[in-house]
Amino acid sequence: MAKRRRQPGAGEGAPVELARKLGALLTELNLSEIDVTVGEVRVRLQRGGVPVSAPSALVPAPVVASVERAATAPAEVDLGSGVTIEAPMVGTFYRASSPTADPYVSEGDLVKEGQILCIIEAMKLMNEIESKVAGRVVKVFVENAHPVEFGQPLFLIDPAR
Repeated sequence: MAKRRRQPGAGEGAPVELARKLGALLTELNLSEIDVTVGEVRVRLQRGGVPVSAPSALVPAPVVASVERAATAPAEVDLGSGVTIEAPMVGTFYRASSPTADPYVSEGDLVKEGQILCIIEAMKLMNEIESKVAGRVVKVFVENAHPVEFGQPLFLIDPAR
Protein backbone atom coordinates (compact mmCIF):
# COMPACT_ATOMS: atom_id res chain seq x y z
CA MET A 1 0.00 0.00 0.00
CA ALA A 2 1.51 3.28 -1.12
CA LYS A 3 1.73 6.17 1.29
CA ARG A 4 0.33 9.47 0.20
CA ARG A 5 2.60 12.44 0.51
CA ARG A 6 1.17 15.39 2.32
CA GLN A 7 1.54 18.68 0.59
CA PRO A 8 2.94 21.51 2.65
CA GLY A 9 0.06 23.37 4.29
CA ALA A 10 -2.39 20.56 3.47
CA GLY A 11 -3.12 19.78 7.13
CA GLU A 12 -6.60 19.54 8.58
CA GLY A 13 -6.83 23.32 9.09
CA ALA A 14 -5.67 24.13 5.54
CA PRO A 15 -9.18 24.28 3.96
CA VAL A 16 -10.38 26.65 6.68
CA GLU A 17 -7.33 28.89 6.31
CA LEU A 18 -7.72 28.82 2.51
CA ALA A 19 -11.40 29.78 2.87
CA ARG A 20 -10.47 32.70 5.12
CA LYS A 21 -7.89 33.97 2.63
CA LEU A 22 -10.32 33.58 -0.26
CA GLY A 23 -13.02 35.37 1.74
CA ALA A 24 -10.70 38.33 2.22
CA LEU A 25 -9.91 38.27 -1.51
CA LEU A 26 -13.63 38.06 -2.32
CA THR A 27 -14.27 41.22 -0.30
CA GLU A 28 -11.13 43.03 -1.49
CA LEU A 29 -11.92 42.49 -5.19
CA ASN A 30 -15.70 42.88 -4.71
CA LEU A 31 -16.40 39.48 -6.30
CA SER A 32 -19.69 37.62 -5.92
CA GLU A 33 -18.20 34.12 -6.21
CA ILE A 34 -14.83 32.40 -6.12
CA ASP A 35 -14.01 28.71 -6.70
CA VAL A 36 -10.46 27.40 -6.11
CA THR A 37 -9.00 23.89 -6.14
CA VAL A 38 -5.62 23.23 -4.52
CA GLY A 39 -4.61 19.59 -4.77
CA GLU A 40 -7.55 17.58 -3.46
CA VAL A 41 -9.06 20.52 -1.59
CA ARG A 42 -11.81 22.52 -3.32
CA VAL A 43 -13.18 25.70 -1.77
CA ARG A 44 -16.11 27.65 -3.22
CA LEU A 45 -17.34 30.89 -1.67
CA GLN A 46 -20.36 32.85 -2.79
CA ARG A 47 -22.06 36.02 -1.62
CA GLY A 48 -25.78 36.70 -1.38
CA GLY A 49 -27.03 33.12 -1.11
CA VAL A 50 -28.39 33.06 -4.68
CA PRO A 51 -26.43 30.60 -6.83
CA VAL A 52 -24.97 32.11 -9.97
CA SER A 53 -25.60 28.86 -11.82
CA ALA A 54 -29.13 28.40 -10.51
CA PRO A 55 -31.41 26.09 -12.48
CA SER A 56 -33.38 28.18 -14.94
CA ALA A 57 -36.64 26.63 -13.72
CA LEU A 58 -36.35 28.46 -10.41
CA VAL A 59 -35.46 31.92 -11.70
CA PRO A 60 -37.46 32.89 -14.84
CA ALA A 61 -40.44 35.19 -15.28
CA PRO A 62 -43.11 32.52 -14.51
CA VAL A 63 -42.07 32.70 -10.85
CA VAL A 64 -42.73 36.43 -10.81
CA ALA A 65 -46.01 36.00 -12.65
CA SER A 66 -47.06 33.28 -10.19
CA VAL A 67 -46.23 35.51 -7.23
CA GLU A 68 -48.24 38.36 -8.73
CA ARG A 69 -51.26 36.08 -9.17
CA ALA A 70 -50.94 34.87 -5.60
CA ALA A 71 -50.70 38.43 -4.34
CA THR A 72 -53.96 39.41 -6.04
CA ALA A 73 -55.86 36.17 -5.39
CA PRO A 74 -56.11 36.53 -1.59
CA ALA A 75 -57.73 39.96 -2.00
CA GLU A 76 -60.77 38.25 -3.55
CA VAL A 77 -61.31 36.11 -0.41
CA ASP A 78 -61.53 37.42 3.15
CA LEU A 79 -58.35 36.03 4.72
CA GLY A 80 -59.48 37.08 8.18
CA SER A 81 -62.19 34.41 8.22
CA GLY A 82 -59.85 31.43 7.95
CA VAL A 83 -56.41 29.93 8.40
CA THR A 84 -53.97 30.41 5.55
CA ILE A 85 -51.62 27.53 4.79
CA GLU A 86 -48.43 29.01 3.35
CA ALA A 87 -45.56 27.48 1.42
CA PRO A 88 -42.79 26.55 3.87
CA MET A 89 -40.21 26.57 1.06
CA VAL A 90 -39.53 27.53 -2.54
CA GLY A 91 -40.43 24.80 -5.02
CA THR A 92 -43.04 23.43 -7.40
CA PHE A 93 -46.60 22.97 -6.10
CA TYR A 94 -48.41 19.71 -6.90
CA ARG A 95 -52.03 19.03 -5.90
CA ALA A 96 -51.70 15.23 -6.31
CA SER A 97 -49.15 12.48 -5.79
CA SER A 98 -48.91 11.84 -9.55
CA PRO A 99 -50.20 13.44 -12.75
CA THR A 100 -52.97 10.83 -13.08
CA ALA A 101 -54.03 10.78 -9.40
CA ASP A 102 -56.91 12.79 -7.92
CA PRO A 103 -55.92 15.95 -6.02
CA TYR A 104 -55.34 15.53 -2.28
CA VAL A 105 -57.99 18.21 -1.61
CA SER A 106 -60.30 20.48 -3.56
CA GLU A 107 -62.24 23.60 -2.63
CA GLY A 108 -65.16 22.64 -0.37
CA ASP A 109 -63.49 19.49 1.02
CA LEU A 110 -63.39 18.85 4.77
CA VAL A 111 -59.87 18.25 6.08
CA LYS A 112 -58.44 17.01 9.37
CA GLU A 113 -55.47 18.49 11.17
CA GLY A 114 -52.34 16.78 9.81
CA GLN A 115 -54.02 15.71 6.56
CA ILE A 116 -51.84 16.05 3.43
CA LEU A 117 -52.98 18.99 1.30
CA CYS A 118 -50.34 19.02 -1.44
CA ILE A 119 -46.71 18.32 -2.31
CA ILE A 120 -43.97 20.86 -2.88
CA GLU A 121 -41.02 19.57 -4.87
CA ALA A 122 -37.76 21.22 -3.89
CA MET A 123 -34.44 20.00 -5.26
CA LYS A 124 -35.96 16.68 -6.41
CA LEU A 125 -37.40 16.00 -2.93
CA MET A 126 -41.16 15.67 -2.52
CA ASN A 127 -42.31 17.45 0.65
CA GLU A 128 -45.84 16.70 1.87
CA ILE A 129 -47.60 19.80 3.20
CA GLU A 130 -50.11 19.07 5.96
CA SER A 131 -53.06 21.04 7.28
CA LYS A 132 -52.47 22.99 10.50
CA VAL A 133 -56.17 22.86 11.38
CA ALA A 134 -59.33 20.85 10.82
CA GLY A 135 -61.95 22.56 8.68
CA ARG A 136 -63.22 23.19 5.16
CA VAL A 137 -60.98 24.20 2.24
CA VAL A 138 -62.31 27.58 1.12
CA LYS A 139 -59.77 28.44 -1.56
CA VAL A 140 -56.79 26.92 -3.39
CA PHE A 141 -54.57 29.84 -4.41
CA VAL A 142 -52.00 28.04 -6.62
CA GLU A 143 -52.45 26.11 -9.83
CA ASN A 144 -51.01 22.61 -10.16
CA ALA A 145 -47.33 22.36 -11.24
CA HIS A 146 -46.68 26.09 -10.70
CA PRO A 147 -43.69 27.44 -8.78
CA VAL A 148 -44.25 28.82 -5.29
CA GLU A 149 -42.20 31.11 -3.06
CA PHE A 150 -41.55 30.83 0.66
CA GLY A 151 -44.54 32.23 2.59
CA GLN A 152 -46.83 32.31 -0.44
CA PRO A 153 -50.47 31.43 0.44
CA LEU A 154 -51.46 27.97 -0.83
CA PHE A 155 -54.81 27.26 0.82
CA LEU A 156 -57.43 29.04 2.89
CA ILE A 157 -59.15 26.80 5.42
CA ASP A 158 -62.23 27.75 7.45
CA PRO A 159 -61.57 26.03 10.80
CA ALA A 160 -64.21 23.72 12.27
CA ARG A 161 -66.05 25.32 15.18
